[in-house]
Amino acid sequence: MDTNRKTVVDEIPGWLRIFNDGTVDRTWTGPPELGFLMSPVPPHEDFIDGVAVLDQTINPNTGLAVRIYFPEPPPPPQQSKDEEVYPTTKLPIILHFHGGGFCISQPDWYMYYHFYTRLARSAQAVCVSVYLRRAPEHPLPAAEDDAYAALLWLRDIARGEGDNDLSSGHQWLTMHGDFGRVFLVGDSTGGNLVHQVAAKAGGEEEEDVVKKVVVAGGVAIHPGFLREVPSKSFMELPDNPLLTREMVNKFLSFALPAGSTKDHPITCPMGPQAPPLVSLRMPPMLVVVAEMDLLRDSELEYCEEMRKAGKEVKVLMNQGMGHSFYFNKMGLDMDPEAAAQADKIIEEITKFIHAT
Repeated sequence: MDTNRKTVVDEIPGWLRIFNDGTVDRTWTGPPELGFLMSPVPPHEDFIDGVAVLDQTINPNTGLAVRIYFPEPPPPPQQSKDEEVYPTTKLPIILHFHGGGFCISQPDWYMYYHFYTRLARSAQAVCVSVYLRRAPEHPLPAAEDDAYAALLWLRDIARGEGDNDLSSGHQWLTMHGDFGRVFLVGDSTGGNLVHQVAAKAGGEEEEDVVKKVVVAGGVAIHPGFLREVPSKSFMELPDNPLLTREMVNKFLSFALPAGSTKDHPITCPMGPQAPPLVSLRMPPMLVVVAEMDLLRDSELEYCEEMRKAGKEVKVLMNQGMGHSFYFNKMGLDMDPEAAAQADKIIEEITKFIHAT
């Protein structure tokens, strides 16, 4: 028997395989027709469909990187060739945390590119999407640490630190980003990070740790909130192609710190292991909930508990939709109602940003 043979010791079918040597393969092995959603989109500094995109390493020591989306501004009337191309109005900044159960996904995947180019264009906002470390190689709180480090990177730019940085991303943000209007946006488990980063930033405002950067609001889209004791929706609703009970349980078994349950503060911020919500300084929140999402009940519980704690929370309900449906472009192309609901998410986030 060949004991050196590389074999799969655990997996999440379609998404992730863990081998006996500790390596991880995230090559998509599900239905081939959906593979394009997980395909990387190269960055492009020229404007395509109204948005330019680039990747930038923000910490050479750790390799932490971001993908930046910059919307093309409308040309000013009667513009001469010698006039400034960009408007003087500063653009709000979206700091985005991707989902994937803390185990999969990358900001350069097509499904993110398709959605966040639309959001940057609609909201006329610069979007900074963080390449979060993933479990099982990097269990929590690694993703939370990366998310907060990206906020501190924005703070450093706002303070003028690194002004000799000639990278395009740094220059875009320095010239056109409004650091007084930073909005945290996260989908699925990225929504969990919106809560965590907003709470941490709020707790450090008085100590000037995040001075020069104002977290003006948070948007959690189908966040990955749940408890160790399953909710009714988790037990009774049908599995969704983009989220099954097996996926949830496996993802969190890989991602949570050793000895933790789903009642961990990152997965259950409204639970007894988390800081009391009333003690947190939180910005206004928009929480997007899908009616047919396995996580629906715990998401709504979070909203209710936040309101009881005196926090400002608006809920957008995607009627009849499942978890992360808006990322499935094939589904949107075939289902006008799903496409309309995806449009509504973009519309409501845009309104939230410009009304906050």
